[in-house]
Amino acid sequence: MKHLNYTHLLYFWTVVREGGVAAAARSLNLTPQTISGQLKLLEAQLQGALFEKQGRRLVPTELGRIAYAYSEEIFSRGLELASVLRGARTVGRRPVSIGIADAVPKLLTWRILEPLLRASPPFQLVCHEAPLAGLLADLAAHRLDLVLSTNALPADSGIKAYSHLLGESELGLFGVATLARKLKRGFPQSVDGAPMLLPTERSPNRRSLEGWFEAQQVRPSIAAELDDSALVKTFAQQGVGVFAAPLAIEREIVHAYGVQLIGKVEGLKARFYVLSTERRIKHPAVAIIREQAQTGLFNRETA
Repeated sequence: MKHLNYTHLLYFWTVVREGGVAAAARSLNLTPQTISGQLKLLEAQLQGALFEKQGRRLVPTELGRIAYAYSEEIFSRGLELASVLRGARTVGRRPVSIGIADAVPKLLTWRILEPLLRASPPFQLVCHEAPLAGLLADLAAHRLDLVLSTNALPADSGIKAYSHLLGESELGLFGVATLARKLKRGFPQSVDGAPMLLPTERSPNRRSLEGWFEAQQVRPSIAAELDDSALVKTFAQQGVGVFAAPLAIEREIVHAYGVQLIGKVEGLKARFYVLSTERRIKHPAVAIIREQAQTGLFNRETA
């Protein structure tokens, strides 16, 4: 098969999106006869029908559904490229699309990404927060340049991507002043029965914390289970419970949320990764993030 005629493919894509030939003709400022003629040429090239009639409607055939899935990717990315290039010419910033797993603390996300805003020229950040599984699918489809995560890439993910360790941080337990004053005395045994804000069961941090509680022979009272790190801090500000957070951002947490450090979770460390499709880092944003995190953010505890 020769190379596809992308004009024909564009007409087909528009017909599906607009819901019919007449609507596509109006959208493209063409006659319906022109659209129909180009569709027939595309069907001849693909050696199969792209549409079938259901009542008065045209719906894609199996071949049409396959063609539409690819054309959606092609033309959506084309529109995105045009937008990116316009933005790059206008403001001189380098666009970078970043996925942020919802378990990554917001303050830590800011500290990791902030060097990109100070780069020369600075990057234009497009950030998407979601559960890790969905972000990995977007990374594999090249809709994202990188993903920030508390986990390395799962071995059974089936996605061709690579995990680059940014650093690790000891954990601490934090709470409002009234809770902190009470629980600092006799820590960590004082945590027994204390109200606790924990990640949900799908988080590996949950299992790590439960292992630590068991080792300390304490059983806190679970006040709430929350995946969103910002929601955890919001609950904690209201005195609902105690939460665990990386000591690498201790100062920021104390200042931003009005809580106090109760004590260190000895023996536990949180790890943070940037995931990308590159085994050897070439993307400038990934390189900057990793270098600055390793030499700055995650060096603060020992500096």
